[in-house]
Amino acid sequence: MIPTITVKQMFDAVEHTLALVWVCGQGGGDKALMGDTVQKPSLALVGHLNFVHPNRVQVLGCAEMDYLAKLSTTRLSQAIDNLFSTELAAVIVANGEPVPQALLAASERTGTPLFTSTQASPELMALLSHYLSVALAESVTMHGVMMEVNGIGVMLTGAPAVGKSELALELLTRGHRLVADDVVEVYKVAPDTLSAESPPLLQDFLEVRGIGILNVRALFGELAIKLKKNLRLIVHLTPFEEFTEKNASRLDMSESNELILGVEIPKVFVPVAAGRSLAVLVEVATRNHMLRQRGVNSVEDFIARQQAALRDEHLT
Repeated sequence: MIPTITVKQMFDAVEHTLALVWVCGQGGGDKALMGDTVQKPSLALVGHLNFVHPNRVQVLGCAEMDYLAKLSTTRLSQAIDNLFSTELAAVIVANGEPVPQALLAASERTGTPLFTSTQASPELMALLSHYLSVALAESVTMHGVMMEVNGIGVMLTGAPAVGKSELALELLTRGHRLVADDVVEVYKVAPDTLSAESPPLLQDFLEVRGIGILNVRALFGELAIKLKKNLRLIVHLTPFEEFTEKNASRLDMSESNELILGVEIPKVFVPVAAGRSLAVLVEVATRNHMLRQRGVNSVEDFIARQQAALRDEHLT
């Protein structure tokens, strides 16, 4: 799904971070933000309205406010009318600049929220763009356990009762970190990057059959919890009998991937059977993934060595 947020939700989330003050236009708090673009409408003030996208946040910095301060009353009103002729989501006057009365009047007339901030406009725009890119990111909810293992974001998937939570608990005892259990919210924060986190209601908790619901933060400490992590690898737990039925290649010659929100995520299948140390297998899977990212492929190296041995044997 593609979430939307209102201007009021944005204000509540970044009010303290951006030192925002809601000056006027409170009636427009329900306006929906349609994108993560934060603009400086310099050209709009002089009539180039095609450079202003509707339903976006407009930031007026030192350059824009200096330009407005030099205008006559008539031209000032015209410049502000140019800006508000497009349906704006909100306007932020940065750098602690004073707000002209004409700007306040236009905000109230059009029902456009107007904020002020003491922060410099470049820093404000960078922070606000980052917040909006995450808040408005395309997302999907998945069933599994999200962990940070050896610094890599790993999602454990598989059928119910296959042992995902028990494996997560064992990984926690080995010093790795929990991100989310059972319900994992995945966000597309960049064209090739997925970020995973827990719903607020379930954060810190892990359900293990036979033991119940565990507070991981209380049991293992603050360092056992990771609030969010980029998803880099999926480890799918499969009952051993089902795994053998698939006739999976022992050499893993064709690497599997799962497509999530248009992003391909490497996926490995791990057979579950009595006596197997799944935690060790997951740790090794993450290390092997890191090697592949660096261009080192153990399977290809083995095949190359085998082919070289066959050539040598043929020559002799």
